[in-house]
Amino acid sequence: MVFLRRTLLLRYLLLSTTLALLLFISSFWLPKGEQRDCGSVWQPCWTHYSHTPPHPLIVGGWAESEEDPPFIKECPGQSFQARKLLHYLRSSLAKDGEDILLEPYLLSWDQLLNFMESLGTMVSFFSQKVREKTELIRELSQKHSSEFKGKSAGSSGLQNPAAFGLNTGVRPDVLVFNMSRPDQTTTPDTFLNAFPSKAYRSVRSMVEVELKAGRVNFSYRTDSGCRTLLRLHRSLLWLKMMLEGLSEGPDSGGRYKTPGELSRDAYRVALAPHHPWVLRQAAEIVFPLLPDREYFLQLVCVQKQEEAAPVLRIIIHALSVVHTRTQRILEEYNMLELP
Repeated sequence: MVFLRRTLLLRYLLLSTTLALLLFISSFWLPKGEQRDCGSVWQPCWTHYSHTPPHPLIVGGWAESEEDPPFIKECPGQSFQARKLLHYLRSSLAKDGEDILLEPYLLSWDQLLNFMESLGTMVSFFSQKVREKTELIRELSQKHSSEFKGKSAGSSGLQNPAAFGLNTGVRPDVLVFNMSRPDQTTTPDTFLNAFPSKAYRSVRSMVEVELKAGRVNFSYRTDSGCRTLLRLHRSLLWLKMMLEGLSEGPDSGGRYKTPGELSRDAYRVALAPHHPWVLRQAAEIVFPLLPDREYFLQLVCVQKQEEAAPVLRIIIHALSVVHTRTQRILEEYNMLELP
């Protein structure tokens, strides 16, 4: 009898501890100030961006345009900038209509990482894994550049200029996009001029170079740029699907899906089939604890769902084009299931 009482007591203590932990974690999402506060991690500045949402036809026109839509504003006080993300996504589209330029593609991911990290510590594990992948591709580019310059200098006795791969020694944020000087923007040609070598300049060039060098293996894992890109490609689909859900209206009952539900549903399609059981279970715990829809709207500097929809749709369109081009190249070389 005493043993049964002790067992029940231990169970109650375990349950109480679990509930207390969940309450503590969920408290991270509580706002720390009134709506007028801005500039902090949890309270991005957005009160000055109330505007009438544009007509869907206008949104469609801006989706195809190379100019920045006027209703996508700079959002002071936060690291994620929708305007920068859109610019980098568009700059990654090579003029041949098929390829993706790697440097602006990775800069797009820098902004997406800012977006993910704005959601708090609960998604830090996932964002850290993504950051490691973007850093790996940059490191591979630098390594390839060093090897190439060493061979070139050894064979000719001349020092090869530092213009190989992704790293040119120029700060990407200065080279690519200056929020205070909107005239200093770039086109795909600018990136081609900045990174004139053929190795890690684009997705296709990276695939071809790594295949030729034997860095890609179709039977076991290697730390190749192609395998790493495939993981980023899957994560891009997850984010795109989540944003698509945020841009949609309510269901027939007038209810909007929560960001947690949207993230979970997108994860189950885009990432869960490729993740081990432990990671899938962790995701099921994390996603319900994401901030509410209003917080996501603040990240793009709007107050209402009607205002967020056109902003999100233009970003989704750019994400879709980048994803489709990458998908075609990986599929062409049978790389969609690299171990």
